[in-house]
Amino acid sequence: MITKNDINNFIEKIPPSPDVLKQTISLLNNEELTKASKVASQDPALSAYLKNLVNKPLYGFKNEINDISQIFGILGLSASQQSVYNYMLTLLSPKKWELFALNESSFYELQANLSVKWQKILEHLNILDQDIESAITLLPASIIVSEALFKDVKTDVEMLRGVHALDYNTILLRLCDTTLFNICELIAKKWEMPPVIAEILKASSGTQKSENKEINQLGKWMHLLLFYELSKPMFINAELNDFIEFNVEYVEDIYEEFSTLMEIS
Repeated sequence: MITKNDINNFIEKIPPSPDVLKQTISLLNNEELTKASKVASQDPALSAYLKNLVNKPLYGFKNEINDISQIFGILGLSASQQSVYNYMLTLLSPKKWELFALNESSFYELQANLSVKWQKILEHLNILDQDIESAITLLPASIIVSEALFKDVKTDVEMLRGVHALDYNTILLRLCDTTLFNICELIAKKWEMPPVIAEILKASSGTQKSENKEINQLGKWMHLLLFYELSKPMFINAELNDFIEFNVEYVEDIYEEFSTLMEIS
C-alpha cells in the first residue's frame, strides 16, 4: 500500500519557504514587526490568506481589516508569526480533499481555532515564547500528510479502519514503521523551524513522550486541544475525530484544568 519511498517522495515535493516568507519570519523573530509587514505585503497570496484568516468571527474584530501592517500590529509578534507559519502549511494543502470531508474554509477554521486556543493555554501557563506559540501551526500538517498518503488507497485504508478500528496514525505506523508526527518533524526541519516545535508536536501524539518534562507537559495540553477541536460537529462530519487515538491516561493529570479553561469565554 504505502512504502517509505512514497513518504520520501512526498517530503521531497514539499516546497522550501519562499524568500518572502523566510524574510518575514526572520524579521518577526527579530521583533521587527513593521519591516515584516512590509515584506509580507509583497506576496499577494500571503496577504490574501492573512486577510481571510484574521477577519474570521473567532478573532472578534468588528470591522474588516485589509492592511497587512494593521493586521500584524493587532496580532502582535507571536500571533503574526503563527499566521505566517499557518500560511506556509497551506502550501501543502490539497486543492480538493478526497479522504477527509474538508475544504479551504473548514481547514482555515481549524487552523484559527487551534491557534487562538493554544495561545489561551500558554497565557494560562504563563509561557511567553514565540517558538512554542508557533508549535501549534504544524498540528494540522498531520491531517494534510494523512490526506496525501492515503487518498490513492482510500478503499484499503477504510477497510483497515472498519475491520480493525484503527486510527490513521496507527495504520501508517503498521505499514511503514513511522508516524504522521515523525513526518511533520521532517517538514519542520525542511522549513528550518526551531527543533522545539517538532519535539512538542511529537509529544502531542500521546505515544512519543519527551524526556523533557516541560515539553511533555505542553504535549499533553496540545493532545487535549487536538481532540477538543476535532470533536466538534464540523470535524466529526469530516471524520477527523478518528484521526489518532485519544490517550486518556497521558492527560488525566491536566484534564479538569483543561476543561475549566475551555469553558472560560
